[in-house]
Amino acid sequence: MLLNALLILLPLFVGYLIPVRSRSVLQLIQGTLSKMVYLILALMGMSLAGVDNLGSNMAVILNVSAVMLGCITLANLAALWWLDRRRGGAPQESAGPQPSKLKMMAESLQLALVVLGGFLMGLLLDLSALPIEQWSEWALMLLLLLIGIQMRNSGMHLRQILLNRWGMSIALCVMVSSWAGALLAALLLDLPPFDALALASSFGWYSLSGILVSDALGPVMGSAAFLGDLGRELLAIMLIPVLMRRHPSAAIGYGGATSLDFTLPVIQRSGGIAVVPVAVVSGFILSLLGPILVLFFLSL
Repeated sequence: MLLNALLILLPLFVGYLIPVRSRSVLQLIQGTLSKMVYLILALMGMSLAGVDNLGSNMAVILNVSAVMLGCITLANLAALWWLDRRRGGAPQESAGPQPSKLKMMAESLQLALVVLGGFLMGLLLDLSALPIEQWSEWALMLLLLLIGIQMRNSGMHLRQILLNRWGMSIALCVMVSSWAGALLAALLLDLPPFDALALASSFGWYSLSGILVSDALGPVMGSAAFLGDLGRELLAIMLIPVLMRRHPSAAIGYGGATSLDFTLPVIQRSGGIAVVPVAVVSGFILSLLGPILVLFFLSL
């Protein structure tokens, strides 16, 4: 799992080593980043359409995933709101004219519709012969490479990326508040507390939670874990543009482990290059701890 996280970071740091002096090339990179966000989200929707056995025991799966997601979301946003209050709000780098709330909501809806469009395409067309997962990985690697180039040429130092106290604080808040939300959900659902803690400890990494929880607790709980974490990612995509200006910790942190990869382009698009190191550090810590914590709680 550590190797996987490091492989995700590799193109980011390779990009950081590439100097670009041409303003036109940097503008081209910025435009490409914006377009690739939509490509990755559409591919994510297509992948979702190909998931097996979501229809079996759907009532139980939806109930468990919805209650877990709701409790964890409330706990995460409350803790991250407190962190923003303690920090004093958004960083100076992101200061600027406040966009209208309507515009931010429209952007969130547009991103969600791209995922929905990919999902519907996957349902209506037979895409099983296409390497959707491989395309998604390639697109993500290219996007991270371009973000690394953008970070290098914005004057950002390597120390800001590797040792970011804000990112560490976000990861700690997300981890502890996710556990608090999971324990509340366990009471509401009459679940064993350690099972609920295991479901919460993937921090949005749905491919991880689906596999590990299915092996230990069966396909119904595995599907609930998968759907809850996927719902977290989709909610993050919609909430990031709305929260970024006033509540940047919530915008960066709510996606959990996915702030290292799939929600990173949305974070960069909404908050600018200054928040990328924060998201990378937070996402890396949660991605690293996620599999360890899930397996630990499942063993109890």
